[in-house]
Amino acid sequence: MKIDAKSDLFRKLPSVGELLRAPELATFVAEEGPTAVADAARIVVARLREEIGAGRVNSGSIDLALQGIPQAIERQLRQELSYSLRSVINATGVILHTNLGRAPLGAAALDHIQETAGSYSNLEFDVAAGDRGKRDVHLERLFQKLLDREASGSRGVSTIVVNNNAAAVLLALNTLAEGGEVIVSRGELVEIGGSFRIPDVMSKSGAALREVGTTNRTRLSDYEAAINDRTRLLLRVHRSNFEITGFTEQPALEELVQLARKRGLPLMEDLGSGALFDLHTIGIQGEPGVLDSLRQGVDAVTYSGDKLLGGPQAGMLSGRTDLIQRMRSNSLFRALRVDKLTYAALEATLLSYVKRDYAAIPVFRMMSMLKEDIGARAEAIAGKVKTSAISVDVVDGESVIGGGAVPSAVLPTRLLALTMEGRSADEIATRLRGGDPPIIARVEEGRVLLDLRTVFPEQDDCIVTALQALAG
Repeated sequence: MKIDAKSDLFRKLPSVGELLRAPELATFVAEEGPTAVADAARIVVARLREEIGAGRVNSGSIDLALQGIPQAIERQLRQELSYSLRSVINATGVILHTNLGRAPLGAAALDHIQETAGSYSNLEFDVAAGDRGKRDVHLERLFQKLLDREASGSRGVSTIVVNNNAAAVLLALNTLAEGGEVIVSRGELVEIGGSFRIPDVMSKSGAALREVGTTNRTRLSDYEAAINDRTRLLLRVHRSNFEITGFTEQPALEELVQLARKRGLPLMEDLGSGALFDLHTIGIQGEPGVLDSLRQGVDAVTYSGDKLLGGPQAGMLSGRTDLIQRMRSNSLFRALRVDKLTYAALEATLLSYVKRDYAAIPVFRMMSMLKEDIGARAEAIAGKVKTSAISVDVVDGESVIGGGAVPSAVLPTRLLALTMEGRSADEIATRLRGGDPPIIARVEEGRVLLDLRTVFPEQDDCIVTALQALAG
């Protein structure tokens, strides 16, 4: 295209001022404001200018391009002014999916957040005394009921809350071992999500790592031989996201407790996930609970709020009252503490445990689902998608806990298996993710798999609609 021809096309482009006065955009200007519409208009016009410069818009297509400017501005506005963080349907069968926000909150937690966040609250105000209060008080009574004041002997058990489990570990190590050594088995130097490693957290805390044993075998004598005048803490890290099998050895927790008592040292356990209910009741083995560790004599336990506990993102430190009080007095505690939204969600979640209303906690409901019930839902969905364009089969499969918890545990389930002639599994999965709401599935052996264990029953109709659209 000649330069003078391009110049003619450039002159046909409307100014931003003209577009703001256009009747087609009046509604958007009124709803979103002139500034937002002007910004979107500049982007659309600049994009069209680039198209002309590249020769992709010419004299034959310029009129059509100009007619489409209002619609292009509308699309640009929707893209810019819509939320980035949005709801998705988790059809992966991974209950605690880290990338999808881990534990979904129960209805009571959502209601309590709305009630207390939409107005002023008594977060740090003692209503009865009319004076400043402490935010810890809102959870203290609940933790005492759940963790048994006598679980750690006559000294009692206290709990404080920070923003995640890594923060809990950091605060505990800084409080109990800054300037000294912490003894840890080499087989427990784990890496958690986002490439954060226990040795790195320890370094930031000001404590020095003292590794003992080997990757697969660590004996009690290894711990005892490493204790010296700089030792401040014995640390046990639960292997929550992997397992070591075969030729292995690890001291029993009771042995470490006895050694810690004998040498006058605190014993801390990083559970990572941490459950407040007995997982054996739903057939899950090998994952210690918080109360189990405290009753065996562990002095301080750290665990997450948004994993097996089924609440909001948070990190809990439970243990001997004298040690927890030291952590509460640490200036790091203020930097790591949580806000009113977390307290509201956590209080409601803990109340469900106190009332033993486990069904109110979505994570517990999902783990407790029977394969037969999931299969019935899958068959019902498959029956509503009767078309030759897409094959929808119901097959046996496995769900997992996820979230760095119980790595070897699997839950039997029934899966929707999707295939389409002429489309790969990756293409089908991409189409599902492109829906509203996006559906996140698994791709295995050339098939797209949907596990309804992690799909809320009220979302089943969305699955049907998406599959019908896919077939159409």
